[in-house]
Amino acid sequence: MCGIITICNYSKHLFDYDEKIMTMTKLLQKRGPDHIGYMMTPHCLMGHTRLAIIDLKNGNQPILYTHHEKTYRMTYNGEIYNMTQIKNHLIELGYTFHTMSDSEVVLAAYIEYQEHCLDLFEGIFAFVIDDGQKLFAARDPLGVKPLYYTLQKDTLVIASEIKSLLSYIGKAVVDENGVKELLGLGPSLTPGLTLYKDIYALRPGYYLYFQKTLHIQCYWKLHDESHDENLTETIQHVRHLVIQSIQHQLLSDVPLSTMLSGGLDSSIITAITSQYVRPLSTYSVTYEDQDKYFHAYDYQTTMDDSYIQQMVSRYATHHHSIVLKQTDLIEALREALIARDMPGMADIDASFLLFSKAISKEHKVTLSGECADEIFGGYPWFYKEELYNQPYFPWMRDLNQRLSMFNEKVQKLNLKDYIIQRYQESLQEIHTDNRKKQLIYLNTQWFMQTLLTRADSQTMRASLEVRVPFASTQILQYLYNMPEAYMFDQGEEKGILRQAFADFLPDDIVHRKKNPYPKTYSPLYEKLIEDKLKESLKDPSNLLFQFFDIPKLENFIQSHGQSFTAPWFGQLMMGPQLMAYFYQIYLWGKIYHIQLEF
Repeated sequence: MCGIITICNYSKHLFDYDEKIMTMTKLLQKRGPDHIGYMMTPHCLMGHTRLAIIDLKNGNQPILYTHHEKTYRMTYNGEIYNMTQIKNHLIELGYTFHTMSDSEVVLAAYIEYQEHCLDLFEGIFAFVIDDGQKLFAARDPLGVKPLYYTLQKDTLVIASEIKSLLSYIGKAVVDENGVKELLGLGPSLTPGLTLYKDIYALRPGYYLYFQKTLHIQCYWKLHDESHDENLTETIQHVRHLVIQSIQHQLLSDVPLSTMLSGGLDSSIITAITSQYVRPLSTYSVTYEDQDKYFHAYDYQTTMDDSYIQQMVSRYATHHHSIVLKQTDLIEALREALIARDMPGMADIDASFLLFSKAISKEHKVTLSGECADEIFGGYPWFYKEELYNQPYFPWMRDLNQRLSMFNEKVQKLNLKDYIIQRYQESLQEIHTDNRKKQLIYLNTQWFMQTLLTRADSQTMRASLEVRVPFASTQILQYLYNMPEAYMFDQGEEKGILRQAFADFLPDDIVHRKKNPYPKTYSPLYEKLIEDKLKESLKDPSNLLFQFFDIPKLENFIQSHGQSFTAPWFGQLMMGPQLMAYFYQIYLWGKIYHIQLEF
């Protein structure tokens, strides 16, 4: 994986922008510590930081390719898992290749097919191509790899991370719309938007062209198809699609590993991967004193240890249990925020960052079970009636309680109307009354993007590439049109997936209730984050003063986070986790020198 930067203006020379592109690129060096490269023309400057995974010797970027006396330049971040097939096809058409990297294949495919090359790629990617007259950029269909942009007068600036764009602009402005995103929808974001004024995300499944004006177009989206297979056939088809996706993602010139929680999704990936990678290294994460303080509740019913051990025993993996200290988790909140360039899932982001750093000591690539729940119906809002039929995003449990925390100025923004508006706009994009299809679409466009942003930002901060085999267009398209009853076969969430791999896994894991990423239950963490948040309120510049009803915020802290009785977002953000989120908002204001316009 890599970090990419482009500055482009076809109306003026950019000779004075050399220092800018270098500064912006160096901000992404953790994404690619193996090589940093630049390519500069009068109208287009490109930067690239490389984490070498394929063709370690010859795969440095940016790259150029000359075809019929025309030169094309590209900076690319991704992996194309079917690159060999595409490459062989292009060779038949007369193209020649000088490396074994997929980047050269992507560039040649664009030269031959222009934007239609995107229909060929199976993989995760974000890239920018300049032909001297126009710029082309694209992002993978499910949004595994990020791509942000800003148009400053006639200059288009593109980057893998927002921090590079902020460096170019020179300030971090959050306007009324950004405040609505942060307080109403955060840590999720409206597809295509960021918290920052004039900075946007290219949506998953979209591409852009730029000359003097910017043109953005969707190239992939879910669509209705008939489902003509019975339950037995469907189970076998799901099995085939999942195995195929995992197999494709084993392409690497460096050793692979898997994240193993002992849950259904990570166990499937580990079971299949272990058939091809031997010995397979697996990694799990927990916290100091977790066994002492863990207590089950609706959304986290069991600890992971015994389930992990069953998988390790069955598949003889080389397992590493990463135990995180509470103090380190607190300290990592700052770096996790910087990795994401916005307040995120707080301690879960911080934990994932530390977990990724531990893995990266021995591995550059790991496979994760991320995205299965959004596609196969693993979350409670797929089957709990009160959430299933909620008239706004189902991962926001008690909207009125959330909104009551804010001050009068924020109340005037009518956040509830904004949230419902964004919800309805998303539903209008798919033109269906089928609730199961609506939920899959909402989850993949919103909730899954929040988790994928976490995964990319935190792993790449640790110079680790994470692959997510369940984030497959083929799997998603098939599940989208599958009957809802099949999804919950045998009366279990993700029932179809459980049945598809029942023979691969211990029975306990086949029927283990879905548990989210583990959070800490330590009273030490609670005390540490409570003290941090209290201390932040002594700072008169604290951004929280601009948003919150301070007596209610103080009462929330005094109650040790218990006065807020439903998760702020998803399944985990309550109590100490919510305090950590508010503390991240404070840090964000301080570190990024946030300028509010609302």
